[in-house]
Amino acid sequence: MQFIVLGYDGPEDGAIERRMAARDAHLKMAKELFDAGKWLFAAAILNDAGRMIGSMIVCDFPTQNALQEEWLHREPYITQNVWKHIEVNRAQVASFCIEKK
Repeated sequence: MQFIVLGYDGPEDGAIERRMAARDAHLKMAKELFDAGKWLFAAAILNDAGRMIGSMIVCDFPTQNALQEEWLHREPYITQNVWKHIEVNRAQVASFCIEKK
């Protein structure tokens, strides 16, 4: 089952510093999940000034509960208080966008 996850950083002072402090751990986990076939695509969300203000991830987990247990419960941007608002939506990625193995 595929999902689009949108995580938005808080607007308060210090948000970008929290993001940067958690970024290496976030990217390490992201690479592990990508290599395991759980993350299909990811990007930072930028504001008009080009500053990172959130993240967008297209992922594949058997259920939304598995997504929570296997990823979000240990996501550094959540555990280190970077993302303040998170949206999880079911999705269906076009078949030609998924790498054939």
